[in-house]
Amino acid sequence: MSFTPLEVAAVLFGILSVFLSVRENIWSWPTAIVNVTLYVFVFHQARLYADMALQVIYIAISIYGWYSWLHGGRERGELPVSRATPRLWGAVAAVGVLAGAGIGIALARWTDASLPYVDASTSATSLLAQWMMARKILENWAVWVAVDVVYIGMFLYKSLYLTAFLYAVFLVLSATGYVQWKRSLLARRAGP
Repeated sequence: MSFTPLEVAAVLFGILSVFLSVRENIWSWPTAIVNVTLYVFVFHQARLYADMALQVIYIAISIYGWYSWLHGGRERGELPVSRATPRLWGAVAAVGVLAGAGIGIALARWTDASLPYVDASTSATSLLAQWMMARKILENWAVWVAVDVVYIGMFLYKSLYLTAFLYAVFLVLSATGYVQWKRSLLARRAGP
C-alpha cells in the first residue's frame, strides 16, 4: 500500500475543508478549492474520469458557495441554514438519476473508465450535495452520508486506501455536520 504525496495533500485539505464546513466557517470554501484541484490529478491517475471532471465543477461550486455563504442571505447578508422542500427533493432525485445514467452510459461507451456507472452516479449525487451545501440546505449532509458509503467501497476496490479513509472521515463529519447544522437552524428559529 503506497500513497502519493499528491493524494496525502488532497486528503489533508479535504478533511480540513469538511471540518470547516461542519462549523459553518467560510474558510471551508478556499480549502475546498485546493482539495478538489489536487483530486483532479489523483482521479486522472486512477481513471475515474467522472470524479475527475466533478472536481473541476467543484471548483466553480466552491466559488459560488464562498460567495453565497457571505452574501446569499437577506439583504445580501450571511446565508442561514435552511431545510429542503419536497419539491427540491424531487428535483434533486430526478436530476441525480438522469445525470448518473447519462454520464454512466457515456463513460461506458466512449472511455476506458473503471466502474463507469458507479463513478457516474456518485459524481452526479455529489454534485447535487455540494450545490445543496453551497445553499446551506441542512439535508446536504444526509446526501453526503449516503454517497460517502458508496465512495468508500469504490475507493477500496480501486486500491485508493488513503482516499477511502478520507471518505470514512467524511462520513463521520457528514453525520456531525447534520447535527450541528440542525442545531444552528433550530437556534435561528428560536430567535435571540
